[in-house]
Parts: sequence; structure tokens; C-alpha cells
Amino acid sequence: MSHPWRAAFITPSVRTGGEGSVRAPYLRREFTVGAGLRRATLSVSALGLIEAYLNGTRVGDEVLTPGWTSYQHRLVVSSHDVTDLMTAGGNALGAVLGEGWAVGRLTWEADCRAVWADRPAAFLQLDLDYGDRIETLGTDGSWRASTGAGLTDGIYDGESYDARLEPTGWAEPGFDDAAWSAVEVVQRDLDTLVAPMAPPIRRIEELPAREIITTPSGRTVVDFGQNLAGWVRLTVSGTAGTTITLRYAETLVAGEADFRTNRTALATDRYTLRGDGPETWEPRFTFHGFRYVQVEDWPGPLDRDALTAVVVHSDLRRTGWFETSDELVNQWHRNVVWSMRDNFVGLPTDSPQRDERLGWTGDINVFGQTAAFLYDVTGVLGSWLADLAAEQREKGGVPFFVPDPRGRADPTTALWGDVAVSLPWTLYEEYGDRDVLARQYPSMTAFVDGVERLLDDSGLWNSGFQFGDWLAPDAPTTNPSGGGTDARLIATAAFCRTTRQLERTAEVLGHDADAARYRALHERVRAAFHHEWVSPAGRLANETVTAYALAICFDIFDPAQLPRAGRRLADLVAAAGYRISTGFAGTPFVAHALSRTGSLRTAYRLMLQTERPSFLYPVTMGATTVWERWDAILPDGTLTETAASSLNHYALGAAADWLHRVVGGLSPAEPGYRRVRVAPAPGGGLTHATLTHDTRWGRMRVGWRRGAEGRMTVEVSLPPGTSAQVILPEHPENLTDDVGAGSHRWEYDIPVPTRGAYTLDTPVSTLADDPAVWSAVDAVLRKRVPGYTGSEPGDGEPSLPTLRALLNFYSPPGLEQDLVDALSGTHT
Repeated sequence: MSHPWRAAFITPSVRTGGEGSVRAPYLRREFTVGAGLRRATLSVSALGLIEAYLNGTRVGDEVLTPGWTSYQHRLVVSSHDVTDLMTAGGNALGAVLGEGWAVGRLTWEADCRAVWADRPAAFLQLDLDYGDRIETLGTDGSWRASTGAGLTDGIYDGESYDARLEPTGWAEPGFDDAAWSAVEVVQRDLDTLVAPMAPPIRRIEELPAREIITTPSGRTVVDFGQNLAGWVRLTVSGTAGTTITLRYAETLVAGEADFRTNRTALATDRYTLRGDGPETWEPRFTFHGFRYVQVEDWPGPLDRDALTAVVVHSDLRRTGWFETSDELVNQWHRNVVWSMRDNFVGLPTDSPQRDERLGWTGDINVFGQTAAFLYDVTGVLGSWLADLAAEQREKGGVPFFVPDPRGRADPTTALWGDVAVSLPWTLYEEYGDRDVLARQYPSMTAFVDGVERLLDDSGLWNSGFQFGDWLAPDAPTTNPSGGGTDARLIATAAFCRTTRQLERTAEVLGHDADAARYRALHERVRAAFHHEWVSPAGRLANETVTAYALAICFDIFDPAQLPRAGRRLADLVAAAGYRISTGFAGTPFVAHALSRTGSLRTAYRLMLQTERPSFLYPVTMGATTVWERWDAILPDGTLTETAASSLNHYALGAAADWLHRVVGGLSPAEPGYRRVRVAPAPGGGLTHATLTHDTRWGRMRVGWRRGAEGRMTVEVSLPPGTSAQVILPEHPENLTDDVGAGSHRWEYDIPVPTRGAYTLDTPVSTLADDPAVWSAVDAVLRKRVPGYTGSEPGDGEPSLPTLRALLNFYSPPGLEQDLVDALSGTHT
């Protein structure tokens, strides 16, 4: 910021709490305003968290200010027009401070606290514009300090507040602060102060209590019906000195609030009543991830109206909506949206409830494309990438999470570290803004150049630690990176993608020599991958769903190899019973890889599976957010016993991108959506889907409906200045139409397959693509084949490629004729 700062960071000269805790400092200063004031601007920041007050009124509606950035490099300053709060004559400026991320404890490591400051410190500057002059009042050594009702506060552990200790009128002029203590100036490089790039954190929504539960043990638990990030506001009457305790939890187990997903985070708020009638209170320097709140020592009966959940996150603008005829899919998509909201509290985090809440690079790398569809994330992710670049320069590599409070370098990893390349490219594709590429270009090249030095002589990334296919279902609970997909394959495949993205970035920015160099590097790595992992026919030496999904989506296979690779991927998905077998690395890509290689039905069966592990299994268990593990809650309602079982973790929600681009059918044909591709692909028994997306050009909408009478309707709406190539699904003439801005509609009959054209030797995958035929076949198999549940035979499953193959080893009397009748449409 080029602002002429005349303020300093200040903190009480006397410690305001015991060892390991800091009572919330209160700071104040009175001043005089003369006649002729035109404008008053208050700039606010802190080491820790801050609430500013002017003449007794809270300034602004931001919370958890100044948010969390890489404080040693960038500390955000908020500015507020406070002209209407000023009065001629005496005025008072005040602030309350909290520990926040700068002072409080962070991560699961016991000694990780006070990373950026040992005490909270305030920074305020009030500029008074009189037209002919500007007078400035800033925090300095003349301010006074004390404490009030805030006893303790911490991001992880919660807040304790004794209302009896709140000094009345402390932020108003005329208050007697003679007993207050002096302050001291904290040395801080003011060149690190920056204007906000991201929208502020605010109270976004309020949810009423849905139910008050008396648990089997007799405890009182309030259910708000939605897992969320924020806190509870209470309104209560009772005896002075009564302390109410609120303990936050994500789930109930055996009818009791279960706090294990919080790990060591206490997630507890305490309020002590002043006892003078109805009192309303909510915390100011903490937040929690919760659906349930256990209430202790409430005075008298507890009414639902007494507690309100306050949803808190960055004030992002919603830009994407999606809905289908399947309510389970709709709920899963809502879960993805909620998990994104709950994990964008200032920056993209992994979870809002436990002793972590960190900006993990791998999580936002896989989720970035989905995030950019659902909300305008230019500011919040642009700010986070600026922090990443700063810490990357400092540490010599991309940390596992940003900001990084640990002060040590991490090994370079695929899919985590390469967020430095992939996320800027994702933002460019979404918004068409070259500036993000220009700003991040040094970071992008530094990452790729660093990995190039790690390659072996053949061009493979075979050294160092890798996260692999993190949290794949086949990974041991004690080793989340130990799934069946070789971590070295994942690393080299990911580097194929990032080298290609960097080559294209260099082309966009006009760095032709760099583009040629990174093109050559990409070809070298791709050739090495082929030599090590790909057979000439298109099979992989490491045959897993994740391996094939990455190699297909990262354009590693040669065109002639793709059909075989796609069939093999479909075989593997079918062999797994259409259940999930992928972790962080494979999940965002598997459905895309299937639909790109002609196995759309397999992709639908995978996405619509409800048996665990699957996308929809958590929905059937009542989930309202995305889980970190596919089976974080077991069918009997108990928690999976592992440290990584967050119930609010957006990473695996990255597969929603397939819903947007394939089911909804909208994708950018060029960066920024000026020209788009509209190609919805109905399937899975869905009868309609609607997608809406607000782009830089305006709102786009795609909708399709398959009528019971076999008629397809497709509607497309485009804003001015845009155009689309529309590929109409199931059109009898395979029609593709080019259209411009405006509303467009197509309606046509879906071709009806000729019955009787199928035989026992027709591939099962072909039969399954005809809903009427497969319904008849499925009914016969369910009736005549013991143990058949509808999960097999599947498309492309090697053991049962045809119905003839079934009859070769199981042929009770009458089964063959029933199947023939089903194929001809005569079976009853």
C-alpha cells in the first residue's frame, strides 16, 4: 500500500493473561473533531484479531479481521468510511483484540503458537479530511489499555466471556480511563501492509435450531440440521454469575454428541451472565465447525428460539447452480457447496472444526475448478496465491499448506506443490484474466524448474516423498498415502500436466523461448512416462482406476491407445462394483476419463452408486457436507477410527465438476467463457438437469429434459458478446449447432432402438445403454440368478462380457429362453 502511514502497532505494556493465554486487550483514545469535516476514513489491522469502535459503535460488519495471510509478508488493512459516526467536539476511538492466527495455537503440534506475535497488537489510523488539510490520528504510545469481559479466546479452543466484567461506555467519549495502563509500540515493517484482495469474512446467514435433543445420558444437545462454520448466538436470562457452556460437534454417535472429529480443538464457548435481564451474546474471536451443540448449565428450560447458528465465511459471490431430477444427486451437490462455504473462512482450508483448518495446497488444487464454477474466487484465491509465492520464495519450495506456521521447508510434491502452476491456470481458464498468470509466473516457473532438477536421467520423477492417491479406500488407515496406485506414476503424470500448463502460460504471456523450453520438457517427461508405464496397446503397468484416469485426463496416451485405455478403465470400475476406489489424486478425474473414452454409462453408475464407498453413500447417511473419507461414518453410525475423518472437507467434492461439464453440459471453449461448448450428456436414469453459471460476460443457462414420451428438449441461454457450439444429445441426426447470444430451444424425438436386434452375444455394455432392454434383462437376472443384486454384470466386466458368457457357466432350465424373450421384447 502507498498510504502514508502515521500509526504504529500497539499492545498493552502489561500482560493481560496468564501463561499460554491472553485476556482480550481493550484499547482506547479520545480526540477532538473540528468544524468542516468532509470525510473520515478509518484503516484497521492487527497482529491477532481486532474489532474497532468509534463513539461506542462497532465499525463495519467484518469479522475475524484482518483474516489470515502470510503475516511476515502480507498483512491486510481494511478501510472504512466512518464520517457518519463522527461528531463535532469530543470523540473516542477504541478496539478489542483477540489472539487469532498470529498469536494463538495452530496445527496439531503442541508448541505451535505465537508464531507471528507473542501478544495481540492493534493498528488503527483515522484520517480526517477537512478539504484544506488532513489530520491523522493513529495508534501510538499515547493510547490507554485495559481488559474487559473477554477472558480467553482461540481459533481452535473457543471463547470465554464474563459479561459482568464489561466496562460500560469504554469506547465512548468522557469515559474515565485513569485506571487503565499504558501501551507499548510493537516494531513492525509497515511495508508489509497490503490492501485486501479478497472479500472480507462476514456473518452470511443464520439458521434456527431444528431440534432440542435429550441424549441417553441426559445431556441437552441442539441440532441445527446443517454442518456449518461459524458460531452460536444465545439469548438468555438468569442469575448473575451463571456460566453457560456450549460444546460444538459435527455428529452424534449412539445419540450423544461426539467430539472426536475436533481432535484436540476444544471447540467450546462459555458465557457468564451479568444477570440484568435478557442478554444476547456471540463470540467474536473464534469460529467452529459444527451441526450440534451440547448445552450445559442453561438456566431454566431451553427454547429453540434461544439459540441461533451464525454461518460465517468469506463474503463470496455465488456464480454456479446445478440441479437434476435425482434428489440424492442434488443433496450431494448441496453438500459440496456447503463444504466450500465452510472452508473459505478467509482462505481455502481443509476443515473448519479440528486442530488444523490449514490452507492445504493439495485440497484446493483438486477442488479449484469446482470452486471457480460455484463462486467468484478471484480475490480469495488470488490473495492466497500471493501468499504461496511469498512463502515459496522464502522457503525455496511450495509448502504443504499456506500460510505455513511451522517455519520449515517441505519436500516438493506432486498435486500438492504443483498447485503453484495448476491453480493460476484454472483461474485463467475460468475468468480469462491474463494478470493472474503474469503475477504468478515466477512462482509457476520456479516450481517446474525445481521439479526438473529432481527428475532422473530418463525424465521420471522417481525420488522424494509423495502423497500419492491420498486417502484412497485401499490405503491403510495408518498410511493414507499407501494406496495401490504407485506414487511415482502419479508424480510423473502430474508433471506431464503442469509442464503443459506452463508451456501454454508462457504462450499466453508471449514468452516464446520459455514456451519452447517447457514444450520440450513436457515431451521428455511424457516420453519417459510412456517408456516406464504404458504398453504399446495402451495398458498401464500399474492397473488402477486412478492411474488410468490421470493418464487419460492428462493427455498422456497416444490417440490410438485411448480406446483400449478407456475400456480397461471401465473394466476396473465395473470390477469394483461401481464403488469408489480413488483418493485425492484420482477422484476429480475418473468420471471425466470414463465419459471421454465412451463409457458414459459407467461414469453414471459410479456417480449414482449409493453403497459405500461412493459419492452418494454419505448422503444416504444424512450428511450435509462432504466427508474427508468415503466411509467416515460407518453404516452402524459409528465413526471410523482415524485422525483423518473430518465430516466437512471439500476435496472429494471436486467430482462435481463432472456434473457441471458433462451432465449440465457447459464448459469454456476459450478462457473466460466468451465462447463455450454446450454438450449435455443425459444418462443414469436422469430425466432432466439444469445448470446456471454467471461468467464475466453474464449469466449462462443450460437445461435439458427427456420426456416420458421419448422427446428431448434442450434450452440454452447466452449473454451478449458470447457464442456457443451446441452438441445436441441423442439427436437423430447427431446435430451440432452454432449459436450466439440469446435464448435458444431445440425439441426432437429420441431415436428408438430397433427391438430384436440384440442377441445373447451382444456386449453387455451395449445392452445396458438401452434402458428398456436392460430393464427387461435385469428383471430376468434378478428373478433367475441367485445372488444377483443388480450390481453385475456390468459394462465391460471381463468375466461377463455377454449374456452367452453367463450361460456358459450357469444355465438353469428356462433362463436362456427368458433372456431371448427379454431381448426381443416378448418376455412378461
